Amino acid sequence: MAKTLQVLGIESSCDETGVALVALHGDDLPVLLAHALYSQIEMHQAYGGVVPELASRDHIRRVLPLTQQVLLDSGCTLAEVDVVAFTRGPGLAGALLVGAGVACALAAALKKPVLGVHHLEGHLLSPFLSADPPQFPFVALLVSGGHTQLMQVNGVGRYILLGETIDDAAGEAFDKSAKLLGLGYPGGPALAVLAEQGRAAAYALPRPLLKSGNLDFSFAGLKTAVMVQARKLALAQGCLVEDLPAAVLADLAASTQAAIVEVLVKKSLAALAQTGMKRLVVAGGVGANRRLREQLNAECARRQVRVHYPELHLCTDNGAMIAMAAAMRLQSGQQTASAVYAFDVKPRWPLDLL
Repeated sequence: MAKTLQVLGIESSCDETGVALVALHGDDLPVLLAHALYSQIEMHQAYGGVVPELASRDHIRRVLPLTQQVLLDSGCTLAEVDVVAFTRGPGLAGALLVGAGVACALAAALKKPVLGVHHLEGHLLSPFLSADPPQFPFVALLVSGGHTQLMQVNGVGRYILLGETIDDAAGEAFDKSAKLLGLGYPGGPALAVLAEQGRAAAYALPRPLLKSGNLDFSFAGLKTAVMVQARKLALAQGCLVEDLPAAVLADLAASTQAAIVEVLVKKSLAALAQTGMKRLVVAGGVGANRRLREQLNAECARRQVRVHYPELHLCTDNGAMIAMAAAMRLQSGQQTASAVYAFDVKPRWPLDLL
């Protein structure tokens, strides 16, 4: 592949609108030229969570201005774009349709091919945008608000599912526990900040499926245990949960985070042992958690295992990971971009069936 390909990526699966442009030349890793991101967090805070209809409408407002910003920042013109990529799934159906519709319309107007990308593959390959990119093969921990999975990654498009959550994802456990403590939305980052002031061993919370003998996860029971403990403490104090003393809330937050992190770390180490691999990739929004990174780094260093993460600003949903995944699929020959502009989306789309 001698010609440099410029791939425009559009992400609109949930509550972030992301656009990015990457350049692909030969066998070299794609290079990020520019990216822009708009988060809807402030809009959804009043509702305590994402409102799908509002998310879709906001994507419509943001995607074209962000595209213009990316082109301006990269010094490229729309005519120089060779492929337009978009998130096809999984995600919110209405939100996905916005990105898919805009991408296919742009590609049709430019008479350029279009490529639908799996959202989780974007996260999975996002560490290749970092200053310390991994090499295949590796074990991947995909950990976000909607997904918690362990994958064996032998190459682009060559994925073996090792284990996944049977109920709530780790990010949901963070967010729902935070909501129980009155921390608002988005709860996960707020709980992590509060946990820094607390004692991780203050309350004995369960570590679900830690000794299950497999690599699956379960966090729904932990969320229930947090709720029971919080109500017990509030009853003893004669107050509402959110009115508990700050030190008590901090201890409960720290204990909750410790339980989630311990499960993620030990299951990841078990996956490495099971596969015999010496390289771990951590991707998804929860991958930005400082305590998770500290413990994984320490445990993997003891086992002489390399750990790779996306850059912090690329842990959440973004267009760069979509453009990157599209470019790497084209480079590997796993997929070709199409000049057929009819489109559909896949709100539910298992990565191992890609």
